[in-house]
Amino acid sequence: MHITLRQLKVFEAVARHLNYTQAAQELHLTQPAVSMQIKQLEESVGLPLFEQMGKQTYLTEAGREMHHYCRAISRQLSEAEEVIEQLKGVRRGHLDISVASTANYFATRLLASFISHYPEVSFSLDVTNRATLLRQLEQNDKDMVIMGKPPDDQGLETEAFMENPLVVIAPPDHPLAGEAGISLKRLEEEPFVVREPGSGTFIAMERFFAEHGVNLKTGMQMTSNEAIKQAVEAGLGLGIVSIHTLELELETGRLVVLDMADFPILRHWYVVHRQGKRLSPVAQTFKEFVLSRASKMVTRSHLESA
Repeated sequence: MHITLRQLKVFEAVARHLNYTQAAQELHLTQPAVSMQIKQLEESVGLPLFEQMGKQTYLTEAGREMHHYCRAISRQLSEAEEVIEQLKGVRRGHLDISVASTANYFATRLLASFISHYPEVSFSLDVTNRATLLRQLEQNDKDMVIMGKPPDDQGLETEAFMENPLVVIAPPDHPLAGEAGISLKRLEEEPFVVREPGSGTFIAMERFFAEHGVNLKTGMQMTSNEAIKQAVEAGLGLGIVSIHTLELELETGRLVVLDMADFPILRHWYVVHRQGKRLSPVAQTFKEFVLSRASKMVTRSHLESA
């Protein structure tokens, strides 16, 4: 096969968007130019890479295989570029990371501090749910992710870097707001607003209350911590969230942390990537930065005052 890097770049954009027009806009090319590059690539491969059904574009089996190798080639080229720049003594490169939605409350601070030390580094940040993070790790799409405890059986390298306490929250006028040492059984009388099944918070909460023989009323499910906090503030029920999501609400008095027996549920944050992954110099530097600096940067004063 005689394939050019330009053809691979165009193919990757079309395969990602599954749309020639959007790929052309991203690459600042005309749509005929994109179509020509794809046609030449298909002629070189000897198989169609896309198929058209109505107005929808799909990858063929050969297209899916080519997309897999195309992404791998792109990652290796980026890695090579960063290694060469590192050998030149230039502290620059691109960092591509994903974080759990809960971790975004402190991840932006970490990135801001890191960029202040390495101003020539650029980054892409994807804030998403646990299922997507695991899929990205499986496909090796990101340099690394920041998330709660990942599974043990997926070939991942994980390192804990900071505690992640889960607490029970309520509006300040709730009857339990002024009580001390509230028993877990007392929570069975209250409705709860919880994260969706499959989220790290839901898994930890479900395991904790099952171990203590407590059955919560969890009829309302939300897909974000912001939605949970707003629902709790509106009086729809109690909630369980990471303390790291509450700094603003606790400072303004919009929510309170209940004084619960056996709480908080103590979890940890992890920096995660595929086992055996060769991190680029900038990714390795960021990982070391997170492991050494994160717990010192993220304030716990609101936890202690709560």
